[in-house]
Amino acid sequence: MPLTPPIVLVFAATDPSGGAGLQADILTLSSMGCHPLSVVTAVTIQDTMGVEDFMPIDAEWIADQARCVLEDMPVAAFKIGVLGSVENINAIAEVVSDYPDVPLVLDPVLSSGRGDELASDEMISALRELLIPQTTILTPNSVEARRLAHEEGEEASEDLAACARRLLGFGCEYVLITGTHENSPQVVNTLYGQDGVIRSDSWERLPGSYHGSGCTLASALAATVANGVDIAEAVRDAQEYTWQALKAAFRPGMGQHLPDRLFWAREENDPEREHDQPD
Repeated sequence: MPLTPPIVLVFAATDPSGGAGLQADILTLSSMGCHPLSVVTAVTIQDTMGVEDFMPIDAEWIADQARCVLEDMPVAAFKIGVLGSVENINAIAEVVSDYPDVPLVLDPVLSSGRGDELASDEMISALRELLIPQTTILTPNSVEARRLAHEEGEEASEDLAACARRLLGFGCEYVLITGTHENSPQVVNTLYGQDGVIRSDSWERLPGSYHGSGCTLASALAATVANGVDIAEAVRDAQEYTWQALKAAFRPGMGQHLPDRLFWAREENDPEREHDQPD
C-alpha cells in the first residue's frame, strides 16, 4: 500500500488570482510532497494588484471545517495565514489547543502586498494572546514584526532583534523575521530562538514585487517541518524553495509577479526554459 504523505492543515483566506492565500498554500505544500487540508477563514475579492474586499467566514463554520477533517486524518503540521476576525482567532486557537504536539507555523498576514489592511488592532491583540503562545514558529516580515511587537500607541523599535525578543516573550518557540521590506542590498532573513540568533541567511534581492511570497515561505516551512526536518534546516530549505519560486516568477496580470511554485517540474521538462523576468 502506498505511503501516506505528510498531512498539513491550513487555515487561510481564498485568493481568486491563485497568487497568495489558500491557493498559494495548497500549491506550495503539494509541490513539496505534502497533502494539504484546507479550512477557509475568509473569501476575498482580489487580483494581482491588491485586495478589493474580504468577507470573513463564520467562526463556527471554521471550527467545524477543521474538526471534521481532524477527526478523520492525522496532521503533521498546522499553517495559519489570514484569519478574518477576532471570532475566527478565538475559534482556531481553541481547535489547535487540542493538538499541542502538532507544530504550528503562523504567518501573521496584517496587510496585502499593496498595503490593504487585513487585521485590526483588536485582531493583533487576539493574535498575541491566543495564537502566538501556541506557535512553534512565527514568520513575520520586518514591518509585521514591528507592529506585532508593540501595543497600539507605543513607539515601535527599529531594532528587529529587540522585536524578536518581545515576540518570543509572547510565548512562541521561534521567530523568523524576513528582510524583504528593509532597505538593504540583500534580503537578510533571521531565525531567533530563546537564546538569540539561530541562523541568518542572505539572499540576492530579486527585482520586481511578488504576490504571495510570505505565504509561500510559511507553507514551505510547514512542509519541511511536517517532513520531520529540524527547525534550523527547515528554515534553510524553505527559504531556498521560496527564492527559487520567486526567481522563476511570472506576471500573468497587470500587477505583481506570482511565484512559480512548480519551478522544479518545468526545469525537469525543459532545462533551457527561461522564465519571464521582472520589468
